[in-house]
Amino acid sequence: MATHTIPPMHAVVQRHHVAPPRRCGAVIRAIAATATTAEPDTLSAAFWDYTLLFRSQRDECLGSVPLRVTEGAIPPDFPAGTYYLAGPGIFSDDHGSTVHPLDGHGYLRSFRFQPGHGTVHYSARFVETAAKREESRDGASWRFTHRGPFSVLQGGKKVGNVKVMKNVANTSVLRWGGRLLCLWEGGEPYEVDPRTLQTVGPFDLLGLAGAAADEANASAARRTTTRRPWLQEAGLDVAARLLRPVLSGVFDMPGKRLLAHYKIDPRRGRLLMVACNAEDMLLPRSHFTFYEFDALFDLVQKREFVVPDHLMIHDWAFTDNHYVLLGNRIKLDIPGSLLALTGTHPMIAALAVDPSRQSTPVYLLPRSPEAEASGRDWSVPIEAPSQMWSVHVGNAFEEENRRGGLDVRLHMSGCSYQWFHFHRMFGYNWNHKKLDPSFMNAVKGKEWLPRLVQVAIELDKTGACRRCSVRRLSDQYARPADFPAINPSYTNKRNRFIYAGAASGSRRFLPYFPFDSVVKVDVSDGSAQWWSTEGRKFVGEPVFIPTGGGEDDGYVILVEYAVSKHRCHLVVLDAKKIGEKNALVAKLEVPKHLTFPMGFHGFWGDE
Repeated sequence: MATHTIPPMHAVVQRHHVAPPRRCGAVIRAIAATATTAEPDTLSAAFWDYTLLFRSQRDECLGSVPLRVTEGAIPPDFPAGTYYLAGPGIFSDDHGSTVHPLDGHGYLRSFRFQPGHGTVHYSARFVETAAKREESRDGASWRFTHRGPFSVLQGGKKVGNVKVMKNVANTSVLRWGGRLLCLWEGGEPYEVDPRTLQTVGPFDLLGLAGAAADEANASAARRTTTRRPWLQEAGLDVAARLLRPVLSGVFDMPGKRLLAHYKIDPRRGRLLMVACNAEDMLLPRSHFTFYEFDALFDLVQKREFVVPDHLMIHDWAFTDNHYVLLGNRIKLDIPGSLLALTGTHPMIAALAVDPSRQSTPVYLLPRSPEAEASGRDWSVPIEAPSQMWSVHVGNAFEEENRRGGLDVRLHMSGCSYQWFHFHRMFGYNWNHKKLDPSFMNAVKGKEWLPRLVQVAIELDKTGACRRCSVRRLSDQYARPADFPAINPSYTNKRNRFIYAGAASGSRRFLPYFPFDSVVKVDVSDGSAQWWSTEGRKFVGEPVFIPTGGGEDDGYVILVEYAVSKHRCHLVVLDAKKIGEKNALVAKLEVPKHLTFPMGFHGFWGDE
């Protein structure tokens, strides 16, 4: 099918994030009706479908409601447990301001499966962060006061507004050590009651780790630095010391920025997390601190590394012996920084991607004493032979090779530096307060879009890299894909199957994003099977629920967004049957008045 570039939609006057107060419900219904009655594949339908995917939901489901099964049935072998989905809930206030999807207040959803009763109960609540309490004191009316890193306030204070680090706890969710945590890319997690979804409060994970490290012996917390010229390193140390009080005192940025992506090592029973220093965004070096916690949140290991590169890391990986970072190179944008300080541009305008080098740096940082003893200079990255912006990692593992070294494999999604754009993520235009789907769907080459790849690294017995390659996971499915997931029982070891959100290309004006399919890739031979929605529907991130036995014995769950009908469904797929007509096991309908905007990352917890 030929691809089409969507022309700019500036002629459309409607503001994005259609989220007026409840008294304007008739307007919502009229918009949805318009989208429903439009031609199924028109430019207008594409615009409304994309825009309504990020429609605010102000109502909460404080109790729980049973979901109606509209297709199939919950299988008897489906395990008891809860699927939690994090993401933004609201994008528009009552005073003319809208925010970027990444700055929307965290809206936590839960689907509790009780197979013995054949029911699934749904709940949803906003995470009561400090920013949420300030911007919606009564829970009904909203006035945005925080700019957020990606937004500009239209109906609020611009000049002199230093409320930038708006911790909205909207990116990912984790249940560990008896606690349910909502995470954001730049602040401390918020703890939430796993049953009621009521916010308990901030969870000082880094403070807890710092106290534990102080009490532990020296081997528990190590700081490893780069071998950079001492004068240059001293200059960066001075700059960091000058920046920290400014970032903390003026912009209220935490000294360490905890990443929202965590990892679980099932073999060792550990939770792995990583933090960056606040000043890393502005300096040509990156300071990473890795934490490993046991099942009781006791700190087991803390390692610190200073990398001589200006990087932005969203997701990362680990193996038995290494922490693995695929470096997305960035640079400081001086004109953008000045505009951001005026309040007329978002703070992210201070940064720009740095495509000056045609390779991708892969940092293998020593996790184990054996990796450290190898003598390899970890501060020198392995340069993967293609330029790629790392998006999400599905799995990573290492195995001994015939030369007495290690073979390291990463299964992940990546896109081009040309496609990734700080100022236009999700096609958001802060000047016009609109979402433009053409940005996410216009490409000049196949390699621009997010795609599933394998990074293969061969190390010899001294730790030196003999070769590094990047290839597609599947030539059968070369269309855009992201959010790679695996059977969690195969984390950190050789896996055969990857599941990911993908684009079928069936929509003429939305051929690449949002996704409408789930693809299952067999990495052993590159074959691929997929399941797709029908009509004007989108899907979110897939999550694998194992039921025992083989690697693909289990179910894949995800949310389907029928935005033109103002409906959300929870979809259950048989992982073994993806690609067959009977792959759909069950579909459950969220009540229409509780339909929610697109979520980001989810978590399955057994009971």
